[in-house]
Amino acid sequence: MAEARTQRRLSSSQRRKLGVLIVGAAALVAVLTAHAALAPQAFRLTALVFDAYQTIKPREATDPPVAVIDIDEASIGKLGQWPWSRRTVAEIVTRASGLGAAAIGFDIVFSEPDRTAPARLVEEMRRQGIAIDVGPDLPDPDKMLADAVAANAVALGIALSNETSVPAPEPKAGFSFLGPDPGERLPPFSGALSNLPVLTDRATAMGYFSFPPTPDNIIRTFPLISKSGDRLYPALSIETLRIAQQAGSFVVRSAGTAGGSAMTDLRVGALDIPVSADGEIWIYYSGLPNMPVISVADLLDPAKAAAIAGQIQGRILLVGTSAVGLRDIVATPVDPAMAGVKVHAEIIDQIASGVFLERPDWMLGAERAAAVAAGLVLLLVLATATPALSVATGLLLAALIAGTSWLAFARGLTLFDPLLPFAGLGAVLLTALPLLLMLTHREKRFVRESFGRYLSPTLVERLSENPEGLTLGGEDRELTILFSDIRGFTTLSEKLKPTELTGLLNNFLTPTTDVLLKREATIDKYIGDAVMAFWNAPLDIADHPQKACLAALDMVSSLERLNHESGMALKIGIGLNTGMACVGNLGSDQRFSYSCLGDSVNLASRVEGMTKLYDLSILVTEEVRAKTTGLLFVEIDRVRVVGRQAPVTLHALMGVSGGSAPEQTNLFAAHGAFIRAWQAGDLAAARNQLQILLALPRNRLSGTHALYQQRLSELPETAPEGWDGVFTASSK
Repeated sequence: MAEARTQRRLSSSQRRKLGVLIVGAAALVAVLTAHAALAPQAFRLTALVFDAYQTIKPREATDPPVAVIDIDEASIGKLGQWPWSRRTVAEIVTRASGLGAAAIGFDIVFSEPDRTAPARLVEEMRRQGIAIDVGPDLPDPDKMLADAVAANAVALGIALSNETSVPAPEPKAGFSFLGPDPGERLPPFSGALSNLPVLTDRATAMGYFSFPPTPDNIIRTFPLISKSGDRLYPALSIETLRIAQQAGSFVVRSAGTAGGSAMTDLRVGALDIPVSADGEIWIYYSGLPNMPVISVADLLDPAKAAAIAGQIQGRILLVGTSAVGLRDIVATPVDPAMAGVKVHAEIIDQIASGVFLERPDWMLGAERAAAVAAGLVLLLVLATATPALSVATGLLLAALIAGTSWLAFARGLTLFDPLLPFAGLGAVLLTALPLLLMLTHREKRFVRESFGRYLSPTLVERLSENPEGLTLGGEDRELTILFSDIRGFTTLSEKLKPTELTGLLNNFLTPTTDVLLKREATIDKYIGDAVMAFWNAPLDIADHPQKACLAALDMVSSLERLNHESGMALKIGIGLNTGMACVGNLGSDQRFSYSCLGDSVNLASRVEGMTKLYDLSILVTEEVRAKTTGLLFVEIDRVRVVGRQAPVTLHALMGVSGGSAPEQTNLFAAHGAFIRAWQAGDLAAARNQLQILLALPRNRLSGTHALYQQRLSELPETAPEGWDGVFTASSK
């Protein structure tokens, strides 16, 4: 029969493990399937993780090879309303080139003729009926800008868009391929917003600066190559890098076949740039704290040429705007409102410094593998270990995944998404753990129903949690033990009816129990009006001597309230001691309970008995007093209790430190002087000090002092030879 029960338990355990494994595996598969089906939505959350990484650890700032020529408020105020005459723009190009700019890129499109051109002004005046006679050779500002563009290293900007069908002009740079042509992989743009033909024709470089749309409008990546029609176009950033190096074309490396090719990296002059399969670069922002930002007003001021020459010499200049009304603002992981031209500057600086964030094509597979591996490990733990250990394992695995993701970013500049493994762990834990708890609860209920008829409820509960705990014995732990007893209870019980006595005990023990439980005590037993409790077992309790003392004070206060409400005058004696004891399942093979025993327990009981002798509510040993803070103790005596040869120093717990009335302070000081005289054997001084104490009003130690008065009356004038001031108790 016993063997059949064992087989049934094993079968139940196997069913629990199998159920946990099946449910957890199904949840893991569901997460992976949902992640694949909702990839764009899932990547929004992934992007937020990578944003946080950049915020915590931005790219290290450099002395960047790029600067911004800013059309700011000061420039607008000095040069007038935008758009300015192309003559002014041409002057910007000429002045910047003259100061040694390596290349100039325009984050601006000059798509319309100059409205300030003399020919247009003359035509407008004639349209209004104003007769004006001018020569045929009027100056053309657009041609002046075209001449300046042609004569210097200038990259014009265009905006690729799907909102227009106007074809983009012919690109200025060519592309050569090492590997299959990856152009089919690029999504094409239907057209572009371009510059005037007179500018486009004369330009030697041209790149797009338009940002592709993102789901949350945050710029994290940027395509360095895009397609419009059947032609490839470079981004403004790499186009300015090309002409700054006087390179002729771009070199694209790709892998795969013509039908399924993917870009791997891009070469611009002497610079190699790792790119995604679609030609994108992850922008690793630094904030460019060292980048010069030069106002156009300062650039065109001859008096400031010398001051800004060092900021321009050898740098790539990007011309953009920060003026109100003209501002091109985008959101980035490190700045919710960054000028668009600064993003292009970040790309140039990142490429020049050779620091790149990478998210290889195989990374998604690695994340899925990590999710599967972590989920399976957690499933195995769930099927074989306790729920608490399973939760701890889940948290440990999550921490390991988070740490791996962060180290991959911080040390390897690789973007590993921790969210998919997190989701796998969460799904396994949230589905398999409730099932485990339900099945475990069912097994515990079976144990309770099977053994509850002949074992105590406490033992049955412990058995259901840990059947191995049925063995007799315990462990040695430091405990703080409390014994309490109502004074004169035997006499009181003779005067009350049994029902009245029961009601009195309930009224006393209920708040006492509440106090002890509130202070994290383990209540061992009730013996009539006596209570035994201890701290620091079965659970570790920090500062257990302190909590035991506070519980004793609360018990006295609770009894005072009971006396006030009932009109009685009950007194309580409480003894506390801290020391090593054996605690565990103690008793016989037939019946045992969780309790403690040892010399420290016996001493606590003896200390409680001493409260009668000294007429005090709370007495504690030196071990308790030494491990507490903020409490008020008064040394009472050194006693050799029954059963112990070594004397014990007893202290009365009087309350919490601070706030004592002056008369109480005087009492405690005088009492201390008395105790010192007594222990030193100076009985004359002790008698004198005792008379002072007995004369004090509201003496909370009057019972103790009366006891000492009786002792002194039985002693000679001087202390006997061998005096040690220790009182030897003759009873418990």
